Amino acid sequence: MHEQARKVVHMFFGVGIAALVFFLPRDLIVGLLASSLFVGFILVEGVVRGYRIPLITPLIRILERKGEFPGKGAFYFTASALFCVLFFQTRVVVAAILSLAVLDGVATLAGVHWGKHRITNGKSFEGSIGGILANTAVLLLLLPPLPAFAASLVAGVVELISPVDDNLTIPVCVCIFLTLMGV
Repeated sequence: MHEQARKVVHMFFGVGIAALVFFLPRDLIVGLLASSLFVGFILVEGVVRGYRIPLITPLIRILERKGEFPGKGAFYFTASALFCVLFFQTRVVVAAILSLAVLDGVATLAGVHWGKHRITNGKSFEGSIGGILANTAVLLLLLPPLPAFAASLVAGVVELISPVDDNLTIPVCVCIFLTLMGV
């Protein structure tokens, strides 16, 4: 597994989902996300049973962490995006999905390259700050400065302290926070 390649794919995957949520009707997005989960389960079941599925098997071999259920990160990302689309306003959902894609990806990449001060679970201060700043810059395309920075800070804290996979928690926490902020 190559963590850097994994995070680049994570960022592209997330930005793609955010773009679809932004541009397509809600009902179509719900159908696409739900279908993606279903097809994903079928494909992973095939891989787990030992079938070689073109494109999928090599991607899992290259990108998946050792000991993880194949596709776990993608499933969690898609499930949290679906939950957010079902229960929150589009503007908030796009910001939340971007936060997962950008903050999580940049925090890891910055932490690998420049991280010297470990905070928790091997995550670094430098990575967290890099993720928060990059995410704020991206969210400024959608939100006023205060909500953009505050949402990025919330995402950064959740990424650091979440007791479960942050692909599940970052989007939901950002959606709740921005909704409470009145965005």
